[in-house]
Amino acid sequence: MSKPQSCVEIEPELIAAGIGEATDRESARVQSHVAGCRSCRDELARYRAVDAVVGTLRAEPAPAGDADAARQRLIARLADLKSRLVSYRVFPSPLGPILIAASEHGVALVEYLRGDARDSRLFRMGDVDTQEGGGALERLHGELLDYLAGRRTRLEWPLDLRFARSDFERAVLQATAAVPYGAVSSYTGIAGDVGKPSAVRAVAQALRHNPLPIVVPCHRIVGIGGELVGYAGNRLGLKEQLLAVEGVPTVSRAREARIARAAMYHYDPNPDRQYCLPTCGDIGKRPLGVVKLFARRELAETTGLSPCVDCRPDLHPLAS
Repeated sequence: MSKPQSCVEIEPELIAAGIGEATDRESARVQSHVAGCRSCRDELARYRAVDAVVGTLRAEPAPAGDADAARQRLIARLADLKSRLVSYRVFPSPLGPILIAASEHGVALVEYLRGDARDSRLFRMGDVDTQEGGGALERLHGELLDYLAGRRTRLEWPLDLRFARSDFERAVLQATAAVPYGAVSSYTGIAGDVGKPSAVRAVAQALRHNPLPIVVPCHRIVGIGGELVGYAGNRLGLKEQLLAVEGVPTVSRAREARIARAAMYHYDPNPDRQYCLPTCGDIGKRPLGVVKLFARRELAETTGLSPCVDCRPDLHPLAS
């Protein structure tokens, strides 16, 4: 998400104000700007919080004749510490209390909490300085509530994948984030998407540690037979709730929940990019991962698919 030009232009003065080195004129400009810009107001608060950590550095005398170089070193150190700063808040939701944490790079953590915020994995991570609060988090919470209420189908949040534990996990998270709203894939499908078709268990482990549930929609990833498995410490009820929000039907048999494939549109990649009814040929028996499922026709067509010319889902739509 790009910054407005006015925010880019005032960044140097914002840093100067944050570290206590702004002139009176710069301070006045900053105060005038942040009075009407919540994001820069939050940035200024973060600069000041980080500056408190490096106050001892500013107290050291600069080498004679090298004040500019010393200032640049200090600003570079401050920028490094700023990148370590993660703001967080705990919000209520229909799924229970949820912690949202964000850095200057994007949302870094979305976590279902069972107890106090201090039990969050955020406080077990290294190379992170935490700060409670931040106005931008309120906006994220509002958008999350809109999604959970079915009022929005996308959470267009910049993501900070710093809590992914490897390049492989980052690739899995990115492939999972690409599964569209109202669609379902499998762990096998994601393994194929990242070019590691035999790494199904590793994909499942990566999503088990997904630091960004909901926004990286691992609830859309199911077993190859359509069974709902592995979500937020085996809280499968949450997975089923999120799928229901997106219109994905599920059924329960013998105490096991699974996707109701017969009530969804099927897509097996083909040159004409046509999606089908579940009764088209043997498509309903092919394993998930090869086949992707869509809750509604319009969702399939939003991704660029067209109706199959044989089974004609456009003329014989599934009952909603």
